[in-house]
Amino acid sequence: MTEAPFSPRQSFDDAEAALACVQALYQAQVGHLRQQLQAYVQGQVPARRVRALYPSVRVHTHTVARADTRLSFGFVAGPGVFETTLTRPDLFADYYREQFRLLLRNHGVSLEVGLGHQPIPVHFCLAEAEHVEGSLSAEQRMRLRDHFDLPDLAAMDDGIANGTYEPGPREPQPLALFTAPRVDYSLHRLRHYTGTAPEHFQNFVLFTNYQFYIDEFIRLGHTLMQDPASPYEAFVEPGNVLTPRTGSARSASGTPPPRLPQMPAYHLVRPGSGGITMVNIGVGPANAKNITDHIAVLRPHAWIMLGHCAGLRNTQQLGDYVLAHGYVREDHVLDEELPLWVPIPPLAEVQLALEQAVAEVTQLAGYELKKIMRTGTVASTDNRNWELLPHPGPERRFSQSRAIALDMESATIAANGFRFRVPYGTLLCVSDKPLHGEIKLPGMANHFYRERVDQHLRIGIRALELLREAGASQLHSRKLRSFAEVAFQ
Repeated sequence: MTEAPFSPRQSFDDAEAALACVQALYQAQVGHLRQQLQAYVQGQVPARRVRALYPSVRVHTHTVARADTRLSFGFVAGPGVFETTLTRPDLFADYYREQFRLLLRNHGVSLEVGLGHQPIPVHFCLAEAEHVEGSLSAEQRMRLRDHFDLPDLAAMDDGIANGTYEPGPREPQPLALFTAPRVDYSLHRLRHYTGTAPEHFQNFVLFTNYQFYIDEFIRLGHTLMQDPASPYEAFVEPGNVLTPRTGSARSASGTPPPRLPQMPAYHLVRPGSGGITMVNIGVGPANAKNITDHIAVLRPHAWIMLGHCAGLRNTQQLGDYVLAHGYVREDHVLDEELPLWVPIPPLAEVQLALEQAVAEVTQLAGYELKKIMRTGTVASTDNRNWELLPHPGPERRFSQSRAIALDMESATIAANGFRFRVPYGTLLCVSDKPLHGEIKLPGMANHFYRERVDQHLRIGIRALELLREAGASQLHSRKLRSFAEVAFQ
């Protein structure tokens, strides 16, 4: 077997030095894989199977955790050996550095860095603009698996996040929610679905189910780029089209795609990825699960759903806001990963930020705020035409659940936030009241969109700004930790 140079495992008591070692190991392994693949493209058949390995980090603790009990991450659950594989230390440099620093501080043991046992699939060694596999003949593509490691789905499942992973008797406990191959898989999927590179994604994410919100976000992004005092330094659109802020040292770049991707993403960039990403997920829980499955590997600090919903109460008016504090999960896409008996709790930090943002933008407070915003349960369904089911059907269940609004995505996004330990929230806007004869018609809808989209979007942006100002240590809730939680946030 042709392997990259072997490197013995080393111990580190400094997070920066440990990160530098991971970066060196990764570059050596990926460089070897790229070199061998280039030779294969040119017709050179490897004499032996080619293999490169992901770097890994390991900690060995001998006592129960004595970390600050107020923390929600940065420590292991008890004595034992804990390990995870690592990828893209260029992209995740700040994240890895922080996780290493917390482990060193909270446990006082060394970090052991070396090569793990998981091979790097050849598809995941290519840089952003490299497409050498397109130059392969049909024969070469067929024999690729004879010479290189291909993606192995068994190494990419979400057993750790789901709480179902059980290591063997001599295997270490997991140190992170995702293995390196699982992360690489999602990074490639993000490029495909959103049309932008993972490097542009920010730590605060808005999801919407209507293009109107995206149109307004684009308008706002370009307006902010004309302001030299804007806290955002660039605006990125599909095709990695980057518009720098006036006076910025950054240069415009990228090429608009011939057609938009399935779930286009747009990014208001701040230093340290502290800005805001907005994704149009379209309609339906399948899209909502798909995109959050992949964004989760970037470990965002929070994501919020901004969308339209059906108001289920006669007292609601079109344009009223709904702040979700519970969910009826009839979306079904997460039933296998997250059973329905698992509650999805409201997160106080996100709830308070959303309520404060509504008050600031609308200039209403206290009892007056209740005129336009109601807090309660949101039902999410996978049946867009639920109104056509035999009566009394779903409306009886919704009434029994005390639901005040219905959509197709919010419960999925919140449930996946719970599953992946990403703080979540939902603020919806009532666009129709089907139970009360106010169905969505074209003329009415256009008027509604003009009246509410701008305000709703500004509320979402303000909520995320409030969460950023509060800081990540205040945001990541202990509610999201399992009994034996991994150390990496």
